[in-house]
Amino acid sequence: MNKAHSNGYLWFICLVSALGGFFFGFDLIVISGTISLVKAQFGFLPWQEGFFVSSAVVGCIAGTALAGKLSDRYGRKKNLFLAALVLFASAMGCTFATDANTLIFFRLIGGFGVGIATLTSPLYISEISPTNVRGRMITLFQFAITVGIMISLFSNAGIQNFSNSLIASGSTEGVIGWLFGSEAWRGMFLAEGIPGIVFVLMCLLIPESPRWLIANNREKEARIIIEKVAGKTGANALVQDLKNVISQETGKFADLFKGGNKKALKIAVALSFFSEMSGITVVFFYGPTILEKAGLSLGDSLGGFAIIGIVNVIFTVIALWLMDIAGRRKLLLIGTIGVIVAHTMIGLLFLNGQDSGMLLVFLMCAFVAFFAFSMGPIKFVVMNEIFPTKVRGRAVAVATIMVWVCQAFLNQFFPMLREIIPVGAIFLFFAAILIPQVLFTLKAMPETKGMSLEEIEQQWKAQDEQVEGELQSANS
Repeated sequence: MNKAHSNGYLWFICLVSALGGFFFGFDLIVISGTISLVKAQFGFLPWQEGFFVSSAVVGCIAGTALAGKLSDRYGRKKNLFLAALVLFASAMGCTFATDANTLIFFRLIGGFGVGIATLTSPLYISEISPTNVRGRMITLFQFAITVGIMISLFSNAGIQNFSNSLIASGSTEGVIGWLFGSEAWRGMFLAEGIPGIVFVLMCLLIPESPRWLIANNREKEARIIIEKVAGKTGANALVQDLKNVISQETGKFADLFKGGNKKALKIAVALSFFSEMSGITVVFFYGPTILEKAGLSLGDSLGGFAIIGIVNVIFTVIALWLMDIAGRRKLLLIGTIGVIVAHTMIGLLFLNGQDSGMLLVFLMCAFVAFFAFSMGPIKFVVMNEIFPTKVRGRAVAVATIMVWVCQAFLNQFFPMLREIIPVGAIFLFFAAILIPQVLFTLKAMPETKGMSLEEIEQQWKAQDEQVEGELQSANS
């Protein structure tokens, strides 16, 4: 097979799958532009505001919990298609919601779809990508998240400015005036429907994961896909390697807490915890309101936040380039230290009353830049590399649920915390909580650059055998 054709097919498959990441970014971040508008229309109290924001994350937890089992049983492709349908339905439901309860219900539904996509997209990419580009391809998922965030931010800012012009000219009658003028938050949700239908249609064009097919005794189909992705040369060896590894695996949930799987699970959960407790969710969900607190108007804060979105995309592209060159550990260490410094400076600015708008935007850009080439993509890359095929879906589900639990906690309580605790103190807390991650990266974080998924699995098994041998020697 022509190598260029093979690479083009792989990129197409991975880009379609990465649309799940686009909706991770767009669906969860579109809320940042609607908070002030929805809060004013429905008269939300701080706890209601928190639930409006966190409701989607609650849906994500449920979606992720179910997606792991569905993915292992029915396949990765069907999961992606289900996620696409749910996300499109959510966008339409939010747009035409008649009251606050209906709006929150469809936010929950959207979160359910995001949860499925967040688990399945990087899992699928990891299983279909050759070793030498796997890190780069999984990072496409994080790149798609950043693109979704950026487009959502620009969409929100554009719709808000259009709304201001419609209101100023008195043109708020009719459907356009309603969706984009008097209740512009509806237009912000409607904008999500366009890529939503594209995702639904594109999911019909991608193949199933070859690893999942072999695990389910569908070797002929798997071989065809492997030949298309990696070329016919070496396809037989790849298929045999997969069969050998999968034949030694079991897929029970209890197996996650045994031997090498247990160690891998601790690593994946720790990466998810530190990534979200860095405060990234607070910055992206409440960024515009934080900038408003620093003195910017709603329009200016959305515009300034769009700049942060651009920085997010640029530095995720850098991660695409560096992931399979510098490796996971080095990027994570540099990024974590950078985030700690940025948060410390933001916290001190707020506490000293020097939180000027543009300086704050600059420091938020610095935080997002360090996060985007390290913690953001690395958690998804590593959690999708270090587990055996038959438990990978469930294992990634557990690690991803940690992402959503942390997000739900921060999104629910940040509006209340900022009423009783200085915002600067909250950012200093984010800086402090990341200090243990520096030690974790140095002591426990494995380097998986250049290793095939099968080699990583065999490494865990070798460690298990070594431990068992030592225990037997000690007991003899």
